Amino acid sequence: MRRILVGILGLLLASGALGQSPNDVVQEAAEELAEAIEGRKDELANDPAALYALIDEILLPRFDRQYSAQLVLGKHWRSADDSQRDRFVDAFYRSLLRRYSDGVLEYDQNKVEVLPFRGDESEPRVVVRTIVSLEDGTAVPVNYGLVRRDAGWLMFDVTIEGISYVRNFRTELNAEIQATSLDAVIERLEAEAAEDAGE
Repeated sequence: MRRILVGILGLLLASGALGQSPNDVVQEAAEELAEAIEGRKDELANDPAALYALIDEILLPRFDRQYSAQLVLGKHWRSADDSQRDRFVDAFYRSLLRRYSDGVLEYDQNKVEVLPFRGDESEPRVVVRTIVSLEDGTAVPVNYGLVRRDAGWLMFDVTIEGISYVRNFRTELNAEIQATSLDAVIERLEAEAAEDAGE
């Protein structure tokens, strides 16, 4: 079930086009992701580099990397210098690609229902709610956090069955930073990303 759910993070491949409603962003993302992987799942499953590149091509300009990373780092963001922040943003983003790329291949647009928007689009942050139907018929609530930027709405968080990936990562990394250091965490993330890329 976890692999199916992490595939939902593929909806982070959102278009942040100016003028789109938050729901439009999520709906378009569902369609874009389905089109990008259609007929290529076996190929991409056997070529992680191509899968990372496909996701990165769509995700990088449409996902608020810095805001998401800042929320994950929490109090440590304030004490980090500019170099540490830049390195963490990049390392964290690459970690997301690595951690969730396989799940993206299990994404099925036909099993995602975008619910009517109940937020206030004048607010700087909103939530778009969806329901994902699993193979066993279970309906899983998946909510997307979006932040308004000059270029439009960008995604920064996903909450699956009440569990926010931002809060989850913050708890995980905060414990590691306290046990070691921010630099050590950044170096670990960078090393893992380099290993996956064959560098």
